[in-house]
Amino acid sequence: MALHRDIFWVGRQWAVTGAGIQAVDQRLRGVLDIAIARLWDHDLVCSRRAKPGVNAADFDKALTVARERFPQTPEPDPILAHLEALGVVEAPVVSLVVPAMKLRAEGRLARFLPQWRIRR
Repeated sequence: MALHRDIFWVGRQWAVTGAGIQAVDQRLRGVLDIAIARLWDHDLVCSRRAKPGVNAADFDKALTVARERFPQTPEPDPILAHLEALGVVEAPVVSLVVPAMKLRAEGRLARFLPQWRIRR
């Protein structure tokens, strides 16, 4: 599997990308890659580190960078989810009112204003 287009860190053997941790050597075809969702799976990480030919120092650095970049999401409490399904716990009401946009360009030249772009 080719490296993801978003590359955040590159080591000698491993790279942290938008897909997680990927081996730089493309001849492996993604066999040793670790997806973002499995970065915190201790058994998977230990099994990848134990493979022959893995540079352990580079792997540990890649794992550290990846875990800083993609923090672990807390697992939902199953008891709370069950109570919400029964209707015992009420969810907070979210206001659907969109705040009005304020333009702050009075007295400025347009060419000196910062441009904005939509990030995806």
